[in-house]
Amino acid sequence: MDLRALRCFVAVAEEGHFGRAAVRLHLAQPPLSRRIRDLEADLACRLFERIPTGARLTRAGEVLLPEARDLLARAERARELVRAAESVREIRLGTVAGAGLDVGPAALAILRSTRPGLRVRLHEAPMTDPTGGLRERRVDLALTRLPFDTSGLTISQLGTELLVAALPAGDALAARPRLHVSELAGRPRFRLPAGTDERWRTYWLAGDEDTPGPVVTSAEECLHAVLWDGVTGLLPAGAARRHARPGIAFVPVDGHPPSRVVLARRADAPDPLVDAVAAALVDAHATGADGSADADATSADRTAFTHVGRPGERPAAGAAR
Repeated sequence: MDLRALRCFVAVAEEGHFGRAAVRLHLAQPPLSRRIRDLEADLACRLFERIPTGARLTRAGEVLLPEARDLLARAERARELVRAAESVREIRLGTVAGAGLDVGPAALAILRSTRPGLRVRLHEAPMTDPTGGLRERRVDLALTRLPFDTSGLTISQLGTELLVAALPAGDALAARPRLHVSELAGRPRFRLPAGTDERWRTYWLAGDEDTPGPVVTSAEECLHAVLWDGVTGLLPAGAARRHARPGIAFVPVDGHPPSRVVLARRADAPDPLVDAVAAALVDAHATGADGSADADATSADRTAFTHVGRPGERPAAGAAR
């Protein structure tokens, strides 16, 4: 049975008059009468008798009235439950090597004002997964870094972040104000496991893939390798600052492209709530996030996040590489 027809039926039954029911429903009388006729045809019985003062329920109509009220109440209850479930839905946000986390408080403030019931859970992905868990569907959205294979994903670039070389504090290069990436060539490096995205591996190893060194899967393991194995390697400036500790120096690096911080989502899974979180993150970047920097870097070396588009202005999947 059509819920709209049931609402019309209940209104006529309670008002005892087609005209008054139409006014109550903000509906013209002819469409109201048609819905009642359609309902009667569906049930194969008459529901009202016309009387001089309006309309009166038949026996069948008297049976239907409490059932119709119950059906309408249950439909409204279902609607409220669905809306409530959506309002407190949890969005899973993946992050890779600390990408974009500095704007978390600003994005949270935006979401609290626009989607107060929305929850965002953070999933920190290993450095071996530049999609942040998107491909395995562990997350709905990811703050990550290019380059990697972006096929099947929608990518929005948020900004760039400088790189630093992580070095043992006693290394001769550790006292330098900055260095060129070519000066790291041939040194033992921390390495990413075999099978990791090829573009991702090439970028973080600066193409120097034949050097020996321990295999790592997280920023913590990278720094452990620097401290205990005496190796070196490239890290985002912000991630290095967050993991700073005695015995390790971070020196700004020239001659290598900066890390491109991006927002990624699956192209085959449009979702208004994912869009809302994405919009908040983009707006947070656009309205004053100045990124992260190594503790020893000058202000000129600080990460600059550059807004490149409003929510909804999405490049084609895989366009930003």
